[in-house]
Amino acid sequence: MDALEQNRLKRILSNTRSIALVGASNRPERASYQVMEYLLQQGYLVYPVNPQLAGAVILGQTCVAELDELDQPVQLINVFRRGEFAADVAIEAIEHEARSLWLQEGVQSTAAAESAAEAELDYVENLCIKKVHQQLLG
Repeated sequence: MDALEQNRLKRILSNTRSIALVGASNRPERASYQVMEYLLQQGYLVYPVNPQLAGAVILGQTCVAELDELDQPVQLINVFRRGEFAADVAIEAIEHEARSLWLQEGVQSTAAAESAAEAELDYVENLCIKKVHQQLLG
């Protein structure tokens, strides 16, 4: 990761206060749970999104089924779903007027990248937000 990219990622993380975590889990052994826990510890507002866990409380936050159900704006959408679902999440992120779309490590999507670029969203793919935060701001 070059200095320009490091500065871009640092700016995204520094200018973000609220995050929707798509693909949240209530299982502590899952990466999405661990990332959500870390982000909450860093002072971010994190809203879990997972249709199978809607209504469940994860780390003190009530999970919603989809982004449309959030009653507050979020600045960053963090995606823990397979790449083939990322394009749909990108469209939802745009509709929700998020500023950034961040696909977790192992998640890539050309269609999501194109949608994000058209809507001028900050776009990150195939990087763990927790690891990047620890490296750049930790």
